[in-house]
Amino acid sequence: MNAILLVIPSSTYRTKAFMDAAGRLGVTILVASDHRQAMASLVPDTTLALNFRKPEVIKEKIVPYFERNPFLTAIGVDDQSAHVAAQINEHLGLPGIPATATAAARNKFRMREKLQTGGVRVPKFDLQSIQSPQSNVNYPCVLKPIFLSASRGVTRANNQQEFMEAFAELKALIETPEVTARAHAGEAASILVEDYIDGVEVAIEGILTDGEFKSLAIFDKPDPLTGPHFVETIYVTPSRLPAYVQRELIHETKKAALALGIDNGPVHAELRVNEQGAWVIEIAARSIGGLCSKVLRFTEDLMLEDLILRQAIGVDISTVQRERQAAAVMMIPIPAAGTLTTVEGVEAAKAIEGVEDVIITIPNGQDVLPMPFGGRYLGFIFARSDMPEDAEEAIREAHQTLSITIERQQ
Repeated sequence: MNAILLVIPSSTYRTKAFMDAAGRLGVTILVASDHRQAMASLVPDTTLALNFRKPEVIKEKIVPYFERNPFLTAIGVDDQSAHVAAQINEHLGLPGIPATATAAARNKFRMREKLQTGGVRVPKFDLQSIQSPQSNVNYPCVLKPIFLSASRGVTRANNQQEFMEAFAELKALIETPEVTARAHAGEAASILVEDYIDGVEVAIEGILTDGEFKSLAIFDKPDPLTGPHFVETIYVTPSRLPAYVQRELIHETKKAALALGIDNGPVHAELRVNEQGAWVIEIAARSIGGLCSKVLRFTEDLMLEDLILRQAIGVDISTVQRERQAAAVMMIPIPAAGTLTTVEGVEAAKAIEGVEDVIITIPNGQDVLPMPFGGRYLGFIFARSDMPEDAEEAIREAHQTLSITIERQQ
């Protein structure tokens, strides 16, 4: 059967994008999720509900499912589902990213260890017990939960007092039931503390085929990310950094991917660059998250999901290039804690020259919490233009056009 198993959390935005890409490629998408899919009754035995946190159950269920519904490989869309997909591929002897690599990529401490062993330039780091912080660290430093993504909880401390305050805040976040439930064995017991690296920050989207790294995009992050928190907002591509700097960033990303053990599949990396060179801050064994993949378009009218599926089944993507137009995306920040009442001005924002779409992903009436302690963005704004600075300007103007009303909690 010419099929791919898409492993998805129930909260993902990307199912349709992968379904559309599969249709263009002429392959069938089977779905494994952490919840039973609504369409399961309409297409019996093509969807599979799995407990992502129990490897023994995954192995028990996947073998008989595969016998009934053979597929070429399994693919995940976020850190957790990418790891489940890797476990499935290993159980069945199918190609894909090794489970050791996906496990390390989703645990910031293990990631740091592997990158350091592989000779990748990383900040000096230490793992501290959540119950007994040790403030004898280099300042400024950065504190991180080892198992969360999207810069959630990441905080800079410039001195001992700020360190102790940040540690207490982070401990409280990790101990909330919703966050604790995301942790695997022992992950909620420690906090990663590492040196703060000054410099320009970028994100790199890429894909590896037999150890060869193909850079799909370098995203500039034009908003300063100096702390105390590091909430990402705007990505702009192509990068405006000098070509020699871009080459170094790509080289270091490839080095980091190989150090983790990834030689086939997508990666998303965050790096900083300064006079000492490129530093790898994070690298994930998956593509860019949320709806952000919509910002990327390639020759032959392909999207990022097209490239991921094609590479996974052995289709050559070496000649595919990103479109000529510049593109930008804003992950719309939540301005305050409370209950979202209204978001007005969406149509006016869409009418701004260069703006391609404005998507609000949180319905009115839901409780919201700003980053870095919340786990969601309000939505996304997309723009395209001939020049990256024009795409960035369109994004900013569109954001200013929105009127967001949040009823503050008493």
